[in-house]
Amino acid sequence: MEKNIPKSILITGGAGFIGSHVVRRFVAQYSNYKIVNLDALTYAGNLENLKDVQNTANYSFVKGDITDTDFINDLFSRNKFDGVIHLAAESHVDRSISDPLSFVRTNVLGTVNLLNASLELAKNNPNFLFYHISTDEVYGSLGEKGLFKENTPYNPNSPYSASKASSDHFVRAYGETYKLPYIISNCSNNYGPNQFPEKLIPLFIHNIIQNKPLPVYGDGNYTRDWLYVKDHAEAIDLVFHQGKKGETYNIGGFNEWKNIDLTRLLCRLMDKKLNRAEGTSEKLITFVKDRPGHDLRYAIDASKINKELGWEPSVTFEEGLEQTIDWYFENKDWLGHVTSGDYLEYYKKQYQE
Repeated sequence: MEKNIPKSILITGGAGFIGSHVVRRFVAQYSNYKIVNLDALTYAGNLENLKDVQNTANYSFVKGDITDTDFINDLFSRNKFDGVIHLAAESHVDRSISDPLSFVRTNVLGTVNLLNASLELAKNNPNFLFYHISTDEVYGSLGEKGLFKENTPYNPNSPYSASKASSDHFVRAYGETYKLPYIISNCSNNYGPNQFPEKLIPLFIHNIIQNKPLPVYGDGNYTRDWLYVKDHAEAIDLVFHQGKKGETYNIGGFNEWKNIDLTRLLCRLMDKKLNRAEGTSEKLITFVKDRPGHDLRYAIDASKINKELGWEPSVTFEEGLEQTIDWYFENKDWLGHVTSGDYLEYYKKQYQE
């Protein structure tokens, strides 16, 4: 997609963790674009993530739910978007186990609503692009060897990954059936600034500060590939502008860690940051009952995006983790707001329907 032509771009879920980094990058990099951030401001959507761009001329925020068909159709009709970068999703595996229907509504029905609205715009705009951001969890679980490739068969094992797999299939189906221009990318575990503390790294940073237990599932040998969120935002930028329509790109950090090894590394870095004796935080590690359908190992083969678009991670895991820890220490007010829940009521009052 040509960068120099003015465009109107919708970014869904732009107040969330990954979405806020994508919004910030696009607002800063493309002053000729109109960036519209659509977010329902549920518990993980936080406009504090975007305070630094909220008054920028090429940025606007719209509060709304992608499952509301009439709202979405009206939004698309009024704005005539040239592209959609779709990040809005329920994304926490544990929550999907306790409430799978909410994941079906948002991740499947919400995506189909966006696809239907996009069809009308694509009819009159040959350069329109629907870019769907997904997860490596759709591929299921790996053994001790091997990597997820773009053609790896889908085998989701949790309600969350099943809902994302379904949305991926709908995007491809709309491409095949209605010739909707699309791209899909599947990423590994993201970490970095602004991440809601229900995920492992920010939760453990918060708990170590508070001297609370660090709950590690099972024996801690579950393995994940970790991707720094700013590197992911750069990859999304590249794929949106240079990726080939109808293609899938896997985005990973070339960076596998067992959960227990990651936790111990984080403990060492936090002890140093807090001027505690080495080994202090490790005493907080508590092994807890495993969750159902827990995938043993995820690992992304990101060679396609590296070879075709020249993307590669900019930081090592240790560098990214230290930058992440520093951000949480420098933004204790943010962490306090999201862990107390006060921010949600505050923003609900500011952005009432």
